[in-house]
Amino acid sequence: MSDCGCHVEEASSSQERRAIQVALALNATMFVVGATAGLIARSSGLLADALDMLADALAYGIALLAVGRSVGFKRNAALSSGCILALLGLGVLVDTARRAIGESEPIGWIMILSASASLIVNVIVLRLLAPYKRGDVHLRASWIFTRADVVANLGVIAAAALVIATTSRLPDLIVGFAIGAYVVKEAVEILRDARHDQACQDRHDADDD
Repeated sequence: MSDCGCHVEEASSSQERRAIQVALALNATMFVVGATAGLIARSSGLLADALDMLADALAYGIALLAVGRSVGFKRNAALSSGCILALLGLGVLVDTARRAIGESEPIGWIMILSASASLIVNVIVLRLLAPYKRGDVHLRASWIFTRADVVANLGVIAAAALVIATTSRLPDLIVGFAIGAYVVKEAVEILRDARHDQACQDRHDADDD
């Protein structure tokens, strides 16, 4: 995370907007693909990953609104993004628990194909957003979202391989739960970062007085 007043020089608002627009479009597309694949494959991991992509798409939409706006607006955008991510993470945990009670068996090869496609997309987005990972708080939040997605994709691929190797649904349930918990952790990090940014601003304003 960035220290007070130590942000690197940011790109122009138009460059930021283009990067976030691409990230939003890719995440929205992969949410549809991942959710469809998750339902077909009866996979908690894939559905958790798809919901994570949806949370990112919503957060990118909020970040897009924040480009070129005031520091306070950007901070509020990050707070909103963190809250959305936390709610989606909790939703993933609830859905995983529900599926653990049921009898559905995940289909490993569909999990691998879908998660691999998502991984490729998220690596592209991560590289796209890399210049902004130490920028304003709303851009840092967007980069954190994508980093979480890459970890989630790798987890789903690993779980799928174990599902195929062991013919057990347990790896899928474990990864679904882990993704939900990781999403909540990332949400807490975003909210903490936004509060830190606010504290920096408050100290700066106090020094000016």
